[in-house]
Amino acid sequence: MEILARLADMLTGWRSEQGVTFALLFKKFKSILERNNRILELMADMGDKLGGEYIFDRKYIEDACSELNDQVFKLISDMSVLTQNKNAALFLAFERVQHCLQEEIAGRRQVEGGRMVLPFKNIGIEAEDEVGGKISQLGDLANRLHLQTPNGFAITTTAFFAFMSRNGLLELVKDGLEQWDGSELGLHELSDIVQTRIMDSPLPWRLVAQIDAMVDVLGVQNNKPLRLALRSSAWGEDGDSSFAGQYGTELNVPPARVVEAYKRVIASTYSIEAWRYRMDRGYHENEVAMAVGCQLMVESHVSGVLFTCTQTPGQSCETMVISATWGGGAAVVSGETATDTFFLSRTPPYPMQSHAISHKTRRLAAAPKGDLVWEEVPEPLQGIPCLAAGQLAELARVGMSLERYYKRPQDVEWTFDAQGQLHILQSRPLRSGGDYGLSIPVQAATQNAEVIFAGKGLVAQRGVAVGKVVLVDHNTDLDQFPEGGILVSKYTSPRYARVMRRASGIITDVGSPTGHMATIAREQRVPALVNTEVATSLLRDGDEITLDATQNVVYQGRIAELDRFERTEPDMFEESYEYRLLRRLLKHIAPLNLVDPHSDNFRPQACRTYHDITRYIHEKAVEALVALSQRHDALHHAPARRLTDGPPLGLTVIDAGGGTSCEQAATTLRMDEITSVPLRAFMHGLEMSGMWDTDPVPVDLGSFMSSFTRTFTASQAGPDRVGRNLAVALRDYMNVNMRLGYHYNTIDAYISDQINDNYIYFRFLGGVTELVRRSRRARFVADVLDRFDFRVEVHGDLVVGRIKKLSASRMLVRMHMLGGLVAYARQLDARMSNDEQITQHALAFIEAIESIATADHGSHTGENHDSTAHTGA
Repeated sequence: MEILARLADMLTGWRSEQGVTFALLFKKFKSILERNNRILELMADMGDKLGGEYIFDRKYIEDACSELNDQVFKLISDMSVLTQNKNAALFLAFERVQHCLQEEIAGRRQVEGGRMVLPFKNIGIEAEDEVGGKISQLGDLANRLHLQTPNGFAITTTAFFAFMSRNGLLELVKDGLEQWDGSELGLHELSDIVQTRIMDSPLPWRLVAQIDAMVDVLGVQNNKPLRLALRSSAWGEDGDSSFAGQYGTELNVPPARVVEAYKRVIASTYSIEAWRYRMDRGYHENEVAMAVGCQLMVESHVSGVLFTCTQTPGQSCETMVISATWGGGAAVVSGETATDTFFLSRTPPYPMQSHAISHKTRRLAAAPKGDLVWEEVPEPLQGIPCLAAGQLAELARVGMSLERYYKRPQDVEWTFDAQGQLHILQSRPLRSGGDYGLSIPVQAATQNAEVIFAGKGLVAQRGVAVGKVVLVDHNTDLDQFPEGGILVSKYTSPRYARVMRRASGIITDVGSPTGHMATIAREQRVPALVNTEVATSLLRDGDEITLDATQNVVYQGRIAELDRFERTEPDMFEESYEYRLLRRLLKHIAPLNLVDPHSDNFRPQACRTYHDITRYIHEKAVEALVALSQRHDALHHAPARRLTDGPPLGLTVIDAGGGTSCEQAATTLRMDEITSVPLRAFMHGLEMSGMWDTDPVPVDLGSFMSSFTRTFTASQAGPDRVGRNLAVALRDYMNVNMRLGYHYNTIDAYISDQINDNYIYFRFLGGVTELVRRSRRARFVADVLDRFDFRVEVHGDLVVGRIKKLSASRMLVRMHMLGGLVAYARQLDARMSNDEQITQHALAFIEAIESIATADHGSHTGENHDSTAHTGA
């Protein structure tokens, strides 16, 4: 209940205040922005630590989490003051995440979900805590890459803890380790005791019932006698530690023996080999949990293993190797049978470079009553290759797609059934047996390469990516993003989280290495370069390029020596307990689930991580500030002054703190006394020469009357119910509500030296003509905004444009443009008699402010968009 007490103390301050001033509330808004940036910086620093370049200890982890806890709590507190709302749902989300972090640090791992069994169709990589490393990756392969994998279900880590706790087995392990004398003989004895107790202990009846039900479902789906494979899937298995061969696998198991086979796999968790493996790598007992995958057995015709990268020391990683034999693949990984070996190029169409065909006399086959048996290979098959050219090519394609997806070379177990269908049984990071480093220096490897650009932008995530350029904007259907493409965009956006598993790299014109997208890129180890300013103007859609986000260079074409994914170089620090702990903690901190502010799921109850909470508050704080600036009661202490020069607007400026430089007692204001950075730029645009057309325009009575009631109603939404135009100004902020004739403009902007904080919101509505002409003008406004890279929505004569995260200088260019646009569009609806005039006026307006476009390092004609704009979040 500590959080409730803190919340009560925090709220007491503003509950008793009457009429909190806008200036005070704006301070809370600025505090939110500062805390948002600090939280993102902390997440970025923690993510960088996992990159292997920095050594850290437990104190670093505890201090970073402590500061995060404090910053996120205060962030919600600031939001509560800004909105004068308790925000209970946000505080509850914070409490859930904080509790998970505290439990992890204390050595009590948290497993969400509470399910004992889970069908494969509901499993992805995010379910790793529930189903272990191996099965979560298999679920990912089937459900996201749509590769063929044997169907089945997982018996989860929740079931493991239920079984072990009910039978006192966790206490048995804990007490046994405390009394262990450190000798190998003593560990052998403890291992025997624990495994025997596991086999003798009953499963909870609910677990047995759920396993039986899932087996029955598989039986209904299968039109032949059911045989199953039960595979270990422990925490960490097939991740940074392979645990290869340490845990049990039960093959060709009939339904009646599934429970017994499950217990044998659980018992293998405490074999002497597995225990010693964990101890040698610094694993703590709180890191041990075993899920088990229960899959349909495949009637294997030929099986084997694929390494997507050869492991010859000092050699370039340009070759993949496939080992194969007739029958089941267990004999290949155990080394108990002769195999054919094929070396293939890693470059399409993956030609074979060499091969060695062995004499294969025996194979593993499924016995009718269960288990596997050796049988003789028919003589005609013994000396011929067990894989055809088409099968080799298919394996190569799948292997390279897995490598691109997981961003590192893969060790893949596979089998072809009697019908020639490929099934992927397992895919895990390839352990380095040699040197993945360059066989020649970087300079020599790239001396003949064509550099597209170098030294531009900021590295958000180190690494190398090779692929075809995929130009993306806010209208792109991300569901169609091709696997292995390099995403190139003018802006960063958390929406790109959807494609990061498919993208091999990311390059943007604008962005921050501490932004939301950069945080996700680090989390998923996608090489990312942001704020290059030139990417979208220099890179063409479909071109193959090499992104070296370590050296900060983009090359034309594929650079073979760099196509080695330097992020795959082995790092022994990844085997440390601190590394694994930090990675587990970041699962509760860094993932971003609240991507789309327009989604129904963008709400406090959906926040599962600190990143979610931070993103939600950042988005809603801007909305809250816009609403506050339109509330007169929040502004009643601020001085209001009439602007006496400049365009004939009848504008009243309310100085909420640092927005003007005139005397405190003054009742009027001159243009040169405006000190608000965004308002000054906007007003200069308004008075720009050639933008104001004061000639009368003809308006028919029907058009006037059709719009009169509509525009009168729309005016009620503004702050100027008595007809005045109003601006709220602070040093870095402005909110302008302006009626010009019969259309209405709202512009809300914050512009500072912090790129992550900067935004502009623009709203345009109404007119005096009929809807067709008003809509033409709206489309003209939208066209101009789009050319300046705003994210635009148009509904009839309503236009809303948003842009975020540009530098202050680029934001000011757009504020200047908006001032000119408001003036230019004032009576334009009455002049637009046909659709062709939409583009004509857009080009005329662009030409009129050509000097602004030049100052922004780009042209805003449709052919050559400004390469510096940013609309992401």
